[in-house]
Amino acid sequence: MEYLTLNNNTKMPMAGIGVFMLSSEEAEASVESALRDGARLIDTANAYSNESATGRAMKKSDVKREEIFLVTKLWPTVYGDEDAVDNTLKRLDTDYIDLLFLHQPTSNWKDGYRNIEKAVRKGKVRSIGLSNFSIEQLKEVLEFAEIKPQMVQVEAHPYYPQNELKELLKENEMGLMAWYPLGHGDKTLLEQPVFTELGKKYHKSNAQIILRWHIQSGNVIFPGSKNPAHIRDNFDIFDFELNEEEMKEIATLNNGVRYYNATPEQVEFYLTMELREDI
Repeated sequence: MEYLTLNNNTKMPMAGIGVFMLSSEEAEASVESALRDGARLIDTANAYSNESATGRAMKKSDVKREEIFLVTKLWPTVYGDEDAVDNTLKRLDTDYIDLLFLHQPTSNWKDGYRNIEKAVRKGKVRSIGLSNFSIEQLKEVLEFAEIKPQMVQVEAHPYYPQNELKELLKENEMGLMAWYPLGHGDKTLLEQPVFTELGKKYHKSNAQIILRWHIQSGNVIFPGSKNPAHIRDNFDIFDFELNEEEMKEIATLNNGVRYYNATPEQVEFYLTMELREDI
């Protein structure tokens, strides 16, 4: 495993498992399997309605809590609730969260950010993140924040590597967690000849080559899966390294294509979206 050092000197595993779109049963099984196979980074969220299952899996795995880097996200409907963090802790059955995100940049994000800052001061949260915030919104947060954020979580992959955003992150010693790291399963990306050729060279799958590209680009990855074999494969990317020319060749795939394009109206709708029961 390789690690990213955040701007608060916290060390974070650069690869883990995400549970987006997994049922409670699937999330519990996947997280337990991943932890038993050596994964130590878990990404969940209020909106996924599987935080309770994630917490159960952590307990069942018998991995010590201090060895797990737990990531979750507050949903906009609870940004202003004083008990939002405490309720999240209860669902996860844990005393602290390693990295807590604001999930969406809705108009009430300042309330949520202040709530997380309070939780950091009380030791309930160790690092702060922003999910789906644009460059301009991130700049606004940096001016507002009393405690500087450590991480952003955005769509990133070889078609959309977030180069401009990463310049701002570098200036502020912030990290990037990449969702849709494989391009939302787009075969035109997965089957690019460069990945096929490199896969043959290194005896890896095309997906493993892309995930290795992420690591060497400094991105934290958390691909989701409910297949134990796929979960193991997603972590089998630390026994080889792409050379400089290969990284440059992959960089030429940048074509500005992204798969998630929410309008301001869609984002603001999240303020009224009710979450499924978390069981």
